[in-house]
Amino acid sequence: MKLELLGGLSPKKFLRDYWQKKPLLVRGALPGFHGLLSREGLIELARHDDAQSRLIMQSQGKWQVRHGPFSPRTFPRLQKKNWTLLVQDVNHFLPSARNLLLKFNFIPHSRLDDLMVSYAPEEGGVGPHFDSYDVFLLQGMGRRHWQISAQRQKTLIADAPLKILQDFKPEQDWVLEPGDMLYLPPGYAHNGVAKDPCMTYSIGFRAPSYQELATQFLIYLQDHSAINGMYCDPDIRLQPHPGRISAAMLRQAGAALGKIRWSRSDVEHFMGIYLTEPKPHVFFTPPSHPVGEQDFAYQVAQTGLELNLKSRMLGKKKRIFINGESYTVGAAARRVLENLADHFALPMVENLDKESLALLYQWYLNGYVELSTTESMVF
Repeated sequence: MKLELLGGLSPKKFLRDYWQKKPLLVRGALPGFHGLLSREGLIELARHDDAQSRLIMQSQGKWQVRHGPFSPRTFPRLQKKNWTLLVQDVNHFLPSARNLLLKFNFIPHSRLDDLMVSYAPEEGGVGPHFDSYDVFLLQGMGRRHWQISAQRQKTLIADAPLKILQDFKPEQDWVLEPGDMLYLPPGYAHNGVAKDPCMTYSIGFRAPSYQELATQFLIYLQDHSAINGMYCDPDIRLQPHPGRISAAMLRQAGAALGKIRWSRSDVEHFMGIYLTEPKPHVFFTPPSHPVGEQDFAYQVAQTGLELNLKSRMLGKKKRIFINGESYTVGAAARRVLENLADHFALPMVENLDKESLALLYQWYLNGYVELSTTESMVF
């Protein structure tokens, strides 16, 4: 099916020809889109303790970066030009932001990172740079001038508080207006400058380094491996140099370490936990007045439920992963829970099987899922 979001391309063609290969400019990707929140709403978010925000300022060729949360007095004191406010994880606060992310579900949720929103007055930007991940840059209010380059030269300005390219050589440029979108694969140099007060919505996709995966997997193995036995040397020999490590000790240690094993199932289990693990600053708040399990089941049948905006959930065969936790479930529960993982919500569900009900109710008590309502946070 062709998508207006992709300029009339089908998701299959986009993935084949553009994803991680080359940029794509889409005019009118979301017609009528002017954003999900106002400048004041973004500033209000930047005052939250659990929102990651940065203020980037440029003056006389020098860059400065300040990290939030910010006080109400911060922004009225800023100059009229040359600054940018960035707020990460806006999808943790706005249901409409999560709904926007669902428009990109032709990319697996396991790759999705977050929605970052930026506001900049005229001439505001963060300098020419490149990202190590895929990103869709969707224009909200105002206009932004984008320049991009496939250059291989990635030398950065020394001692700058940001990763700014020392020698940026733009090859293409466009002015994006509300509803326009630019896709950039990893490593593409780009520079965006506000033509007038504007907001840009960046849909980013995580791409962990192999080093990070290896490090985290070794930590996982530490908690899930058992190597029996203890070093012993009843036949130890007299050493002329007691300060040396003997070859016998190295052989025995090597043999013990060689017993470390892992299977495909271990990798599957690790990846599910790793990919759903909340970021360090994310916490869940249990409901202040939880309903009982029977009332919970009744309300799910009447209105449905949804993932908490901060929850991450994935599935693989008989396993369901949510917020760094793993569950092995039966076929009936798997169908229900995979539906929740796919759509971030469940419609009205009558006669939940016992296993699904027990898990969903426990997650409700943990703050991982919420009963659906018509209310949403407004900024």
